[in-house]
Amino acid sequence: MRSENDSTPIRVILVEDDVTFQQALRQTFITATDMQLVAVLSTRAEGLNILEHAPADVLLVDLGLPDGSGIDVIRAAHAKWPECNIMVSTAFGDEMHVMQSLEAGAAGYLLKDSSTASIATEIRSLHQGGSPISPLIARQILMRFRQPDATQALAPSTANASRARLSAREQQVLEYITKGFNSDEIAGLMGVSRHTVLTFVRRIYKKLEVSSKTEAIYEARSQGLLGA
Repeated sequence: MRSENDSTPIRVILVEDDVTFQQALRQTFITATDMQLVAVLSTRAEGLNILEHAPADVLLVDLGLPDGSGIDVIRAAHAKWPECNIMVSTAFGDEMHVMQSLEAGAAGYLLKDSSTASIATEIRSLHQGGSPISPLIARQILMRFRQPDATQALAPSTANASRARLSAREQQVLEYITKGFNSDEIAGLMGVSRHTVLTFVRRIYKKLEVSSKTEAIYEARSQGLLGA
């Protein structure tokens, strides 16, 4: 934790593939003399690789990375850099992403409707021992614990609605993914091109509001789209 007399800048690493957000945060850090943006990474792989080096004070992670989920980075960082404070900055505001991130080791969760100046303020709060959470997310967490019975009662109808959103072909691709087939193998089994399979995969991710195969399988099972 940073003391009042500590003039050492807060070392921050950003794992984020949105170039516009990257640039906005860089500009914010130019005037934030008490913070230093030491690395900007764009992929899950880069995020995992940086963990082999000296730890940062704060790790700011997006969940929807181009090569997988930022939750993997959070979980690994929590294990390898136990003193590092981890905060999510993402567009995903659903309960599954929130709870998985917190369980993986995140101490803060901000939606991207926050300004970069506000995020800088929350980084200071996080480094000083706080747990910044967007109001909408905080309300979700409170409601989860206040109404457990209501949450369980809604689960079947949610699953049915999700099942109805997937087409027969999307469902077929999802089942092949669950069995461990890659895109080329699925294309051969279905008699379509690899490009077509990837299109189905993108649609599945969008409908399930996930960003990786692991998350898709987890969400599909939780909604009753797949067997346990």
